[in-house]
Amino acid sequence: MMWWSMETMRGWQTLLAVPSELLADVSLPEHLSQVIAHVLPPAFLLGAVAGFVSVLTGRLNNIIDRIRRINAIADDDAAQAHLRADLPRLRRRARLVNNSIYLAVGSAIFTTLLLIVAFVSAFLGRRHELAVGVIFVVALTLMCASLVTLACEVRIALSDLDHHP
Repeated sequence: MMWWSMETMRGWQTLLAVPSELLADVSLPEHLSQVIAHVLPPAFLLGAVAGFVSVLTGRLNNIIDRIRRINAIADDDAAQAHLRADLPRLRRRARLVNNSIYLAVGSAIFTTLLLIVAFVSAFLGRRHELAVGVIFVVALTLMCASLVTLACEVRIALSDLDHHP
């Protein structure tokens, strides 16, 4: 038994005030299966972005822990006082990773929006290719910006100052 019947479709049509001629030619189960096939790559992107945000959060936590350890150094500890000079660089790294997280989350939000638009368009029997294409480009652009921001942070992290205990 199908979970989606023509009566349900007519109910949605009435609720959303969709003209009947838009839904007359749509075979909803076939159309939905086609939409599901089209949204698989964005769904995988969403999973990848979630993993990437997790990695970025771990990097940010490590930077914050190091800042806290340096701030905990006593003022009279001459042996480790030179580490305080590293604080501005660490704060810059934290800012870059934080920006990268925001960009990646923005990418995830647009990817989720893409999935919503695709399914709502399918339910309404509307074409969705243009809107989904634009949203996907925005999501990928945000992800690219996040990766570039991470690359800037990694470059700073690989300086000699991070290799001291």
